[in-house]
Amino acid sequence: MRADELATLEQWAAQEHWNPGAADVRIAWEVDPDAFVAVREGGELIAGGTIMSYGGQFGFMGLFIVRGDLRGAGLGTALWTYRRDRLIGRLSPGSSIGMDGVFDMVPFYERGGFSLAYRDLRFEGTATGSADASVADLRNVPFDAIDQYDRRHVPAPRSEFLRKWIAQPGAHGGALFEHGQLVAYGMVRPCRIGFKVGPLFADNADLADRLLGHLFSLIDGEQVQLDVPEPNQSGLGLAQQHGLVESFGCARLYLGPHPALPVHRIFGVTSFEFG
Repeated sequence: MRADELATLEQWAAQEHWNPGAADVRIAWEVDPDAFVAVREGGELIAGGTIMSYGGQFGFMGLFIVRGDLRGAGLGTALWTYRRDRLIGRLSPGSSIGMDGVFDMVPFYERGGFSLAYRDLRFEGTATGSADASVADLRNVPFDAIDQYDRRHVPAPRSEFLRKWIAQPGAHGGALFEHGQLVAYGMVRPCRIGFKVGPLFADNADLADRLLGHLFSLIDGEQVQLDVPEPNQSGLGLAQQHGLVESFGCARLYLGPHPALPVHRIFGVTSFEFG
């Protein structure tokens, strides 16, 4: 994909009501431009998608879109298969590939070799919360500490991505420490509409609650979305306690071994598009 086609891909994502973060696509492009795959007709973009490689150790497929008037003719199947095979070739042998797909498409993805792990559920509402003086501004926290904590919650290191994610304009991040150790961190970032939380990682639900309330206080009154892995029942309850209502969801699937992630500590997925 060419850089001048990114705006079209973002617009299509917005039309699908995926509500991408204002900087999400740009950050992914800066980290891994080879992840962006385009289908053109007469030089015009007609379909696209991403196949992120995190150091060749883990892949993630996202932003899979065919222009609305061209759907149903097999183009999507051809593009999806091409992306899967190309991403396999970008990774070390035996590496897993993840994706968050709409529920209705799960049988298609399973025929392509993926298997269902669990559901990620989106909650949304209006941000209300109270500032917590014990929450440190994430931009004042040593990056190495954030990076090391992050690695406990993702399938492969993503340092370059994370560094840019934290620094994106308009975002707010916070961290909590106990006995000098990082025990929770999270972010809210501006989107086409309102804000999204992601990631939100914490050692327990009480820490996640404190951090989420603080982050919401920084965007008080804004529309907000939070994506929670369904197996994290504490996370689902936390979303509801903060007045959020389930509105959407995706199936988390993997090709290859399912990563042994601490889902009970993942209270907010980073991104449905990039993992």
